[in-house]
Amino acid sequence: MFRKKKADNTINPQQVALVENAQYRIAQKRRFQTHLLVTLFLIFFASVLDFAFEYKADFMPFNTRWSLALATLLGIVLVVHFLKVYVFYSFMGKAWEAEQMEFLLEKQAIKVEKLKRTMDKEAALKASAEWEREKQYKNITMIAAIAENNALGKDNKLIWHLSDDLKHFKNLTKGHHVIMGRKTFESMPKALPNRTNVVISRQKEYTAENAHVVHSLEAAIALAHEDDRPFIIGGGEIYRQGMAFANCIELTRVHDDFEADTFFPEIDTAVWREVWRENHDKDEKHAHAFSFIRYEKIDA
Repeated sequence: MFRKKKADNTINPQQVALVENAQYRIAQKRRFQTHLLVTLFLIFFASVLDFAFEYKADFMPFNTRWSLALATLLGIVLVVHFLKVYVFYSFMGKAWEAEQMEFLLEKQAIKVEKLKRTMDKEAALKASAEWEREKQYKNITMIAAIAENNALGKDNKLIWHLSDDLKHFKNLTKGHHVIMGRKTFESMPKALPNRTNVVISRQKEYTAENAHVVHSLEAAIALAHEDDRPFIIGGGEIYRQGMAFANCIELTRVHDDFEADTFFPEIDTAVWREVWRENHDKDEKHAHAFSFIRYEKIDA
């Protein structure tokens, strides 16, 4: 048994548009035909009246019959109607609108494509800049010696003297950039030898012998971009800022509390993890027990 295939009653929107356009054109032409018939009748009727009563318009030049003036006016209106229906429509009708819409859509598509390329380029540049930034900040290390209460120093001076800590500092930083604040630099007898000294100062005219002077931590890091491991060495405010940039902390923890006026920022164990420790007891050369501790940033 064969089943009769169900007819597809779905009407394509384009077909609907064609039907509506055809209906609109038919109505236009019918209105023109009506206009034409009415115009011819009015001209004929006016001419009959004019010749029957031989009325001439005094306001017209050359004493022209009024039927001719009326015929001229009606003829102009008819011509305009004809142009609108049969001439202008071909340029400004549905087809013209469709062509214009397609043209505008093409232009818009070109603009969108250009905008997309621009946005893609900007995104690529931003990604590149972010990559350069991450690369630039990849191996920044803060190095410090602090007490159990995070004390760093007092009156711009160290509170203790630990010879092994000084050797540890020298061995780690030798050959690298050491970044410091102005007060830290001025607390030293001279620039640290065998290292590139970078001093941060807000004073625009500040100069430092055998050292580069910059005016922000970011500028100091940028200056050290070719160094595979620049070090931030103090003081307290520079350490505080450095927490956002560093991914390693080389810490000497002195196992005593001290009175101080400068402190190292608190190390957040949710951000930093301890990866290495070396303990040292106090002896004849070291008045305090201490530990070398290395922290690494967890998301680094």
